[in-house]
Amino acid sequence: MTESLELSALLRLIDERSAAFRSAVAAAPGLDAPVPSCPAWTLFELVRHLGSGQRWWAAIVAAGPAEAPPAKEAAEAPRELEALLTWYTESNELLLSALREAGPERECWTWWAAGVSPANAWGVARRRVHELLVHTYDAQLAAGSVQPMPVDVAIDGVAEFLDTCNSTPAAWPHEAATIHYHATEGRSWLLTLDGTGAWPAPLPDDAAPASASATGTAEQLLLFVWGRRTLSELKIDGDQQVFERLIAWEPEE
Repeated sequence: MTESLELSALLRLIDERSAAFRSAVAAAPGLDAPVPSCPAWTLFELVRHLGSGQRWWAAIVAAGPAEAPPAKEAAEAPRELEALLTWYTESNELLLSALREAGPERECWTWWAAGVSPANAWGVARRRVHELLVHTYDAQLAAGSVQPMPVDVAIDGVAEFLDTCNSTPAAWPHEAATIHYHATEGRSWLLTLDGTGAWPAPLPDDAAPASASATGTAEQLLLFVWGRRTLSELKIDGDQQVFERLIAWEPEE
């Protein structure tokens, strides 16, 4: 999916996922409803987090190339449902407008600049798609009605997480290892961990056996790497400690 994702497709996905997010919020019992997958957060705090994020990334994209991001402004999100949803919609439109005006190649600050994913408007759009995808799951969980994720979007979500969160030149502080992720829908990825850092790639046909591997649906794998699922909910082969070390790792570049 990644190869076919032009900016226009990413913008459409942002719009679609935002609509699903708003629907989940509207269907929930109230803005004080707890979000089980985000401990200590209420649904109001989830909406404020996502809307503030859309506004911040809109400002980052609009600023263009920079060594640091603009300061985050305090989120003045209203607490009444209809007004809050309107505020969130405005937040989302600010991001979409900034991305359209920038075009896919405009460089900007990103926290993943040293990794695989590009530090430009296209990379931001892709990241926000998957931020929306996972937080829509969070909102649906709070509303008590989780819907299946679009399979192709979940597949790209696994790849995007590896390209950003698991991509760094910071040296892996343990014995070199490899991880294979297998989606039952037919996609697989390789993550190499060694003294040069952490580097993801599609899994080649002739890949050597991995130190550890995880198999599940694309949705299960995505929710696992985002911390919404545990190892026990996947089929794990090899050395489980490799996963535990990766989860605990906080690389410093």
